[in-house]
Amino acid sequence: MGWAERVRTLRQWSQNGERAPHKPLLMLYALGRFQQDAGDALRFTEVEADLKRLLAEYGPRRPTSAAYPFHHLVNDGVWEVRTDAGEGSPGTALGALRASGAAGRLAPGLRDALTADPALLGRLAQLLLGQHFAPSLHPDLADAVGLDLTADDGARGTRRIRHGAAEMRERVLTAYERRCAFCGYDGAIEGTGGRARGGAGGRTPVGLEAAHVRWWAFAGPDDLSNGLCLCSLHHKLFDKGVLGLDGKRRILVSRQFTGRSEAAHAYVLRLGGRPVLGPRADSAPVADEHID
Repeated sequence: MGWAERVRTLRQWSQNGERAPHKPLLMLYALGRFQQDAGDALRFTEVEADLKRLLAEYGPRRPTSAAYPFHHLVNDGVWEVRTDAGEGSPGTALGALRASGAAGRLAPGLRDALTADPALLGRLAQLLLGQHFAPSLHPDLADAVGLDLTADDGARGTRRIRHGAAEMRERVLTAYERRCAFCGYDGAIEGTGGRARGGAGGRTPVGLEAAHVRWWAFAGPDDLSNGLCLCSLHHKLFDKGVLGLDGKRRILVSRQFTGRSEAAHAYVLRLGGRPVLGPRADSAPVADEHID
């Protein structure tokens, strides 16, 4: 069985038509980390918080544990777990995984295949995204796990590796108090404690993204001083050059933009000249060099 087929047939918990994407999320996270550092083993204590955030935002609404995919993915032949004692996975008990120094990584054969055929990583990632998640979630999810799906994997030795994308997103949303810096939109989904991500009372932000002021592809760092929290609409318009910033951190609207509807005036044209909202006083604003 080839690696694509193994990834396509990951065994998942299912009940009443609901499937839990625990394993696909861990696989995407592991592929992202492999893309950053092929030799890096993922110690459970170091990645537990990341996996919990992924499960909270993209997993089932019921409370769940990062231990489940970390342990059970071994059974699919694409993942291995070793402890400080050299044993296999100690199980799904959080205490045992933490105390044993459990660390996971992609299976040796899969690592060899990814090294021999760098383009395989992108194919597997696209397979996981397409099979388990709605298309509108793909860019955000790729960012959340640190995957660069636009890179030329055939030139892995020369291209820049993207580190810290997931961490940047969390820092930016926190600094801007989970609201769009242009329009103030702060939409969230009210959920259970197990679903909560970074918001009081179990609120999961929805439609909010961490935008690079200077694009990462043009040497823009994954840093708070190069980030804005924007709603999905204004992020797209910002990236397209419809909206921008001046040196006083006021919103600019392109003279080439036209719109006759009330919505176009409300969501775009009337933003011109307004100062950005945030960040908090204890956070770094957008740096002048990135605005320039």
